[in-house]
Amino acid sequence: MLTWTDILAHASQGNPPPDRRVVRSDDEWKQQLTAEQYQITRRKGTERPFSSEVCSLFDPGLYACVCCGELLFDASEKFESGTGWPSFTQPIRPNAVASHLDGSLGMRRVESTCNTCDAHLGHVFPDGPQPSGLRYCINAVALKKVETDSRVDAGEGSVDGDPQP
Repeated sequence: MLTWTDILAHASQGNPPPDRRVVRSDDEWKQQLTAEQYQITRRKGTERPFSSEVCSLFDPGLYACVCCGELLFDASEKFESGTGWPSFTQPIRPNAVASHLDGSLGMRRVESTCNTCDAHLGHVFPDGPQPSGLRYCINAVALKKVETDSRVDAGEGSVDGDPQP
């Protein structure tokens, strides 16, 4: 289980290596993503709070990166934070989500990105529920909900049908 100490160490000393990498040109991302997905994931945008029904959905399943299909979060780690963005206490694997120090907007925060394709997901904070105390505050537009399948059950980290590097 990741803790705030782990997050700060990753953000300042380096993240664990991903299982795979997906690299595309800016033009390729623009062709693949909607304008809103592109703005949030590739340009570090933020969707309006409470703008997605994903905040109030707590059905079992998995959440993958909208850009590369890498599995990021399990719905069993999702909780109602009251912030207006989907919130999770842990990523699906310690190397699924990367942490980066973020001093933008005059604040000191820790940005969360997909460790596979570098998509901006949101931020992580140390004010979540126990036992981890983490709150991954994630833009719903950066996620796609998927159901468990045989690849996931076999321990692979991406969704069937998604392009591989």
